[in-house]
Amino acid sequence: MAFFGLEAEEYDRKYKDIELSKRILNYFTPYNRKLVIVIIFLTASSVSSAMGPILARTLVNNLETTRDISYLILVVLIIFILNIIAFIFNYFRQINSAAVIGNVVFDLRKDAVTAILERDLSFFDKNPIGKVVSRINTDSRDFGEAINLFMQFISSLLIMVIIISFMITIDLILFIILVSIIPCFFIIALTFRKAARKATLLGQRALARVNSFVQESFAGIQVAKTFRQEAKLYEKFNEINNQSYKVNLKRGVTLTSIFPTLNIVQGIILPLIIYFGAIALRFGNIGSILGLGLGAGDFYLFIQSLWQLFFPLLTIANFWPQFQAGLSAAERIFSIIDTPPEVIQTGNKQPEQLGEIEFKNLTFMYDENKNVFDNFSLKVRPGESIAIVGHTGAGKSTMAKLLTRFYEFQEGDILIDSVSIRDFDLKAYRKLIGFIPQDPFLWGETIENNIKYGKSNARNEEVMWALDQAGGSDWINDLDNGLKTKVGERGKLLSMGQRQLVAFARVLLENPSIFILDEATASVDPFTETRIQEALQTILKERTSIIIAHRLWTVRHVDRIIVLDHGKIVEEGNHDELMKKCGVYANLYNTYFRHQSLDYIEKAKNL
Repeated sequence: MAFFGLEAEEYDRKYKDIELSKRILNYFTPYNRKLVIVIIFLTASSVSSAMGPILARTLVNNLETTRDISYLILVVLIIFILNIIAFIFNYFRQINSAAVIGNVVFDLRKDAVTAILERDLSFFDKNPIGKVVSRINTDSRDFGEAINLFMQFISSLLIMVIIISFMITIDLILFIILVSIIPCFFIIALTFRKAARKATLLGQRALARVNSFVQESFAGIQVAKTFRQEAKLYEKFNEINNQSYKVNLKRGVTLTSIFPTLNIVQGIILPLIIYFGAIALRFGNIGSILGLGLGAGDFYLFIQSLWQLFFPLLTIANFWPQFQAGLSAAERIFSIIDTPPEVIQTGNKQPEQLGEIEFKNLTFMYDENKNVFDNFSLKVRPGESIAIVGHTGAGKSTMAKLLTRFYEFQEGDILIDSVSIRDFDLKAYRKLIGFIPQDPFLWGETIENNIKYGKSNARNEEVMWALDQAGGSDWINDLDNGLKTKVGERGKLLSMGQRQLVAFARVLLENPSIFILDEATASVDPFTETRIQEALQTILKERTSIIIAHRLWTVRHVDRIIVLDHGKIVEEGNHDELMKKCGVYANLYNTYFRHQSLDYIEKAKNL
């Protein structure tokens, strides 16, 4: 059965089982003391559990030779106490195991989130957030379950070793029969290994696809409702969810089918042992290591031990296929952690101020064989404001993303005050870059906390100053809770204009040296746009600024206009100079900007 959409991600990689196991063990190193406690209680619990049949053997063998009721009571009491002790040891083992596993999963999630936060913006462009979130939550949970299975494996292994060590002293022939069939358990288990790993990996990818689709659907629920596509959305979800159901059903069948297979082997072993044991009881036995023949108590111990052996034996044999789920989960998480960053910093210089910007022989491409910039050069003087104009796809927003180090360029360089931006400490560098996008993002916090996002220790006076500088704070007084007003998810409780004012204030509070405005007023109402434009006249004075413009006011008030076409500068100058050329800018002006002018509006009124 073929499943579509479950291919590996670009950053996925394959790890050998030994490599994965070693790396997993490294996560347990900080918890060695707790692990020692776990091992002690594990051993004590296993020994206590294994001692029950041995004492029962003594009781049965001595039934014919003793009539002392107190002896029988004593042995029964000891067996009872051993079971209680085994329960207590197992209880403390489970508590400490849960603590160790919880800490390891916590550390793994922490490393995964740290790695994701350090990924470049291009990583999030290529990979759906829902699938990334699934690796952090679902896969780390599967990993924790696999580690718990490993603890059970160790416990079962200890019990098996103890039981087998006693079984070999009871009867050699019966033991040889048992040992000759035990390898069948492990041969069967190993045949399930590859199938279990593949089924688990597909199951995890299918679940990640469901998570990704649900997140994207709810994020775009307004569009779906606007176009009345709820039914279509549900139909698509049903398709993806059914695929996940089928894939994970196949995974479950693969992982659980090993039990009935192993039970068949168990069903073969038990009759053979009973048959040969009955013969030994009737005719005597030359297989006893102690040369004592097989007694009823010995045979009882062997059968009882056999039953106790089967559970750990099944657990051990089933361990490897089941453990593939944990290894697969670890592999998916480590793939994210090991993804190398594309944005590379070669130095850690701490800039105090930023001024001159120079794009020097820059080459950049999102995809291979498709250059956005090819040998691109541009110099922006300290304190100069420039507007970048051009048709869609000209490279305007890409310039902003490269300057803010969201993407890595392939060739050439970007210099700030004659220093490569790769030589700056990235956090210190970005602190001096004020980037305001067209669509502002606000956290579901208060207005105050959103403005203080980059400067959490800012005073209320500073917050109000930033709002005033951004275009006015009077609208805050109209809100019931003022600055303490919650903005809702993504700021949906505020108007687009209010969101943009908060975004402006958030940037201004950090007092950056360089401003980058990516069509920052394109989505706001005319009144808010006017307020922002008036504020910009003050804000941009003596600051280097790059403004990606779709507004007439912007292009009329900057020092220089740069006209881009397919990643190349085709014209530059101020508004009047470029209009006289009657070239690309004049065409853009007449297409996009002219209708915003007062002359055009007055003429339209008179028509």
